Amino acid sequence: MQVYRDISEVSFDKKAVVTIGTFDGVHIGHQKIITHLVEEARLEGFNAIVMTFWPHPRQVLRPYDPPVQLLFSLEEKIEALAALGIHHLIIVPFTLAFASTSASFFVETVLVNTLKCARLVIGYDHHFGKNREGNIQFLYQIAPAMGFKVNEIPPQDIDDIAVSSTKIRQALLGGQIRLANSFIGRPYVLDAKVVKGHQIGRTIAFPTANLELTEPLKLIPAKGVYAVEVAIGSARHKGMMNIGLRPTVGGEELQLEVHLFDFNHDIYGEVLRVFVHERIRDEQKFSDLNALKNQLIQDQKNIISYFESGKP
Repeated sequence: MQVYRDISEVSFDKKAVVTIGTFDGVHIGHQKIITHLVEEARLEGFNAIVMTFWPHPRQVLRPYDPPVQLLFSLEEKIEALAALGIHHLIIVPFTLAFASTSASFFVETVLVNTLKCARLVIGYDHHFGKNREGNIQFLYQIAPAMGFKVNEIPPQDIDDIAVSSTKIRQALLGGQIRLANSFIGRPYVLDAKVVKGHQIGRTIAFPTANLELTEPLKLIPAKGVYAVEVAIGSARHKGMMNIGLRPTVGGEELQLEVHLFDFNHDIYGEVLRVFVHERIRDEQKFSDLNALKNQLIQDQKNIISYFESGKP
């Protein structure tokens, strides 16, 4: 897959099947649309092209709203789209100037002249262009004169999947990790750098790696203890992650920390990929560190049993 980070980098001669969207999470609904696109392109001998945006349009269009909680960093999105077999990914820098582009200008200049769009695969409720004037009715009207066809993803197809980025966010914030993962089609991922902590875990034989997310706007699941796998280089290690305020030791800021089973290496400064499989329990406050240690021993047993059961 070839990645372009601006329309100005693009120059195609071959016709294309194109879809456009934010695709945060690249969930199973997105996957259905893109798989359809790739198959159409294969049958016709066309390019399979996905156009997406960064930053998330809501960050630009509603700057005074609370920040968007992203399901995917840009790099995670690129990886997920590449796995679906598209030929070209175009990442458009989303700005107010771009948002003010008329739908007609966008269709003629970008879709037709630049991307050589022969078929546009689009959801029934998609809008684009200034004042959201570009909708499915507009596309059906303009497509014949512009020389491309519109393949609408009908409401029934999308409703049958019953998934959206909003539903995934709600599941994660509610600690419903398995539900969120079923919508995404893979374990939820957190990419994070290992930073120095207070090293309290070492005093109770549960050393932890304190994590700092590489994407500040990445959605953090509900507070609690989680069964996780952690990729360090090419190896994966099972472990448990705590998300919370660490009330037993008087913490006041939300922290992410992971304890890896049967692992004793210095990984300060490294970037880890954490695959979140299941939420084991709520965050709790314990009477002292010994009580906390006893609970962590039980948590570890529960998580090992979870992985041994084959549930992931």
